[in-house]
Amino acid sequence: MYGNNHHYSAGGNVAVADLSQVERAEFLHKTYQHLAASIIAFIALEALLLNIPGIENLVYSMIGGRFSWFIVLALFMGVSHVATSWAHNATSFHKQYMGLGLYIVAEAIIFVPLMYIAANFAGPEVIPMAALITGVVFGGLTAMVLLSKKDFSFLGSFLAIGGFAALGIIGAGLLFGFSLGTWFAGAMVVFAAGAITYHTSNALHVYKPGQHVAAALGLFASVALLFWYVLSILSSRR
Repeated sequence: MYGNNHHYSAGGNVAVADLSQVERAEFLHKTYQHLAASIIAFIALEALLLNIPGIENLVYSMIGGRFSWFIVLALFMGVSHVATSWAHNATSFHKQYMGLGLYIVAEAIIFVPLMYIAANFAGPEVIPMAALITGVVFGGLTAMVLLSKKDFSFLGSFLAIGGFAALGIIGAGLLFGFSLGTWFAGAMVVFAAGAITYHTSNALHVYKPGQHVAAALGLFASVALLFWYVLSILSSRR
């Protein structure tokens, strides 16, 4: 559940921060418009998947064995890498949208077990509550970055190290069968908040004009990660 971090070349070497205020506002408008569309598409696809007859069989096949979820995560990481690479294509908007669409589909599929468990065992209010908390945190971080206009690109190296450490812990948990617990989920909420801050900052200081699709994908991946662990914490407390 991690979006790749890239430095970009499309649309020239001028970063969005160096554009006029009107052009910068237009880029951000396109980015968040695509982010909103991605979230709506994710919700619609998730609702469709969860209402498929016999979906519980898919859930069991994904998480029923110790190595089943490990394989699912490995496939997700592979697909997300391809999708992110497509979204950062410097020459084809068509391929950028293919990348964003592929990533949304991959997220919707990997969310199925968690959403199914939350909806059927944790209570009907858990998913909306997790969505509300995610939205409030995302809104607060977005306002902080955009109003301060500070460059948080230095977080990239910390996120890379933290991401590899988290993957190692998750992998060890799956291989050796121990539960990661609420503390790990809480740490991942902090990690996701850092990722949102980083990608929001990149929308101003790193991305180039014409890369709003890639910017939206980075933000969507971070929001999905935050929602995943908020929902995990709330579901575990029921």
